[in-house]
Amino acid sequence: MLTTLVAIIGVITVGVLVGGLFVGEADAASSTETTSPVQSSTTTDEVGVSEEPYSEPVPEEGDPFFEAEASDGRWISYINPRDDYRSPYLGDGSGKICTALLNEAGDPVVGESIPNTTVTVDTGDELEWHDDADPFVVEYPLTTHYDRPLDADQFGTTAGLPQGDGYLDSHCLEWHGLPEDETVRYGEPTIDGDHADDVELVGVVEQPNDTWDSDVDPIGDAQPYEETGGWTYYTDGSHGQAVVVLQLDRDGAALEDTTSVDDDSTSGDDSTGDDSDTATPDDGTDEQSNSSEPDAAADTDEEPIPGFGSLVALAAVAAVVVFGWRREVTP
Repeated sequence: MLTTLVAIIGVITVGVLVGGLFVGEADAASSTETTSPVQSSTTTDEVGVSEEPYSEPVPEEGDPFFEAEASDGRWISYINPRDDYRSPYLGDGSGKICTALLNEAGDPVVGESIPNTTVTVDTGDELEWHDDADPFVVEYPLTTHYDRPLDADQFGTTAGLPQGDGYLDSHCLEWHGLPEDETVRYGEPTIDGDHADDVELVGVVEQPNDTWDSDVDPIGDAQPYEETGGWTYYTDGSHGQAVVVLQLDRDGAALEDTTSVDDDSTSGDDSTGDDSDTATPDDGTDEQSNSSEPDAAADTDEEPIPGFGSLVALAAVAAVVVFGWRREVTP
């Protein structure tokens, strides 16, 4: 009896030494390897959020949604079903207009907490031929309305990629085939719908006449619309991009059961896309586009993070601790 009591005390002591939990050697080792795939400057522990981050790694070479990478390493391109080529093709003018929705902590989200909400960006006559322009309408949640909710990695940097931090964060409209001296204009973004008051227009990050530089802060570098609104192409500068930055402003309200959407609104602008719209012309105009993107649905990669498993204490006392992250989302 005394021997048994001593053994029990010994086991309890070992449990305390590893943090008060009865963990196996493998569990203790794996708990030190947990990392979050979300790239943000503020953790969700520091700021209450109404929607968890959406994490989708960028396509790698060999993936159907990987398009190309510049030989000089200036840009990388991913397939986008909202990328159209003008016919007739008038020149090498190309560009993108995107929306990026962030939660209260600054992480990319897809709007699952704001159903039946839309963001509209008017586009000028220059893009009236584009199937997804005139105007550019973005419906939330993106995962409900689009086969390809996020298509570009517009913000952040990481080793091994010429642009972006390795996670998709923006929903974009792209075009090719405008004259090299064209002026592209877009209107002030408007927010409408059931949760319009829960979305703040932070501003616009606009970069005309060059390859997109993703080493910018989507919030800190956003400008008021009055300081943006379009650009004019010139020879050797016939590309440009603008990202409308939006942020949830719900004061960290708990995620409500608001994911149901009317049955007649479950298809988006790319549900019946045509691959022929995205055929790259022989003149290689993609070379200035960070993300020129065709139509197909891809399953989101989810990388569960290793953490604590179920832990069973001695003498019928059970303790279960579960740690994990689920999902994180770039020019």
